[in-house]
Parts: sequence; structure tokens; C-alpha cells
Amino acid sequence: MGAKVIEGRMTAEKQDEVTVFLIGMRINSFWRLSSWWPVYRAMPKMLRELSQDPDSGLLGFRLLLGGPRGFYVVQYWSSHEKLLAYASAPDREHRPAWAAFHRRLRAGRGRVGFWHETYVVPAGAHEAVYVNMPPFGLGEAAGVVPVGRRGDRAGDRLALADPSRGHHRP
Repeated sequence: MGAKVIEGRMTAEKQDEVTVFLIGMRINSFWRLSSWWPVYRAMPKMLRELSQDPDSGLLGFRLLLGGPRGFYVVQYWSSHEKLLAYASAPDREHRPAWAAFHRRLRAGRGRVGFWHETYVVPAGAHEAVYVNMPPFGLGEAAGVVPVGRRGDRAGDRLALADPSRGHHRP
């Protein structure tokens, strides 16, 4: 019946750099199944491939609904280099799926939309808190620890907010 709730205040254990990759699709024409169904089916294959390879760099992911016409995936990566390496690897699921998507995109005349965003978040520039929650988000991807281990306040957990840590706001 779902993941076990962890009582109390927790934070993501990961303190070093993390890459957050958001990728999604929008169905612009539901009735043209051949335009969007293969795109929809390609993502689970890639996520399965990545999840089975501990060296891939994928820390974790979450599939989400993006309104009545869309789906998206939030992915957490150990580095942007590993994300880019996967995207360009000729022997992995992504390259053939990307090529097939582009063929359908040209033939589909706008029946399916696609988007992605990549955020490289340096060490000290991210923090999280989870109160009475099962593992979620970055905490689910990289593990959680009690908040007190990393500071009781969000500002304490953000190294960029504390000049005494040798960091400064850009």
C-alpha cells in the first residue's frame, strides 16, 4: 500500500552536486494514437535500462501527470556528464527512441509535443525537508537523514546562505 511513512523531519542526504532533469510530452491529438503512443511507451524502457545500471548516474525518478494532456518525469542524476553520456550513447535505448520520435514529430504535424529542462545544482545550492512523509523526491532518490544532521533550518542546509562556510551567493 505504498512506501512507509518516516515520522519526524527528514532531509535529503545528498549534499554534493545534483542534476535535475525534467522531461515530458503533451498529447495534442488524443485520437491520433500512432503519433503519441510510441513516445509514451519509450520512456519506461529507458528508465528500466537506467535503473538496472548502477553506473548510469540516474539516482531516481518520479512519473507525474502534467495536466489532462501530458505526462512528465522528474529525474535526479549524479552529474550532468552522466546524463549527457546516456543521451548520446549509440548502444543505449535513448538514441533509437530519439530518432524514432523525430521521425514521428515530422510526420505528425503537431499531434504530440515534447519538452525537457535540465538544472545542474551545485553542492550547497539545494536543500529539502520531508515531514511525516514516505521517501519522496531527492530524498527518495538519494536517501534521507534526520534534519538535525544537516541543520535545523533551510538556511542552515544551504551552504550558499552561510558566508562562514566559505561560500557566497552568486
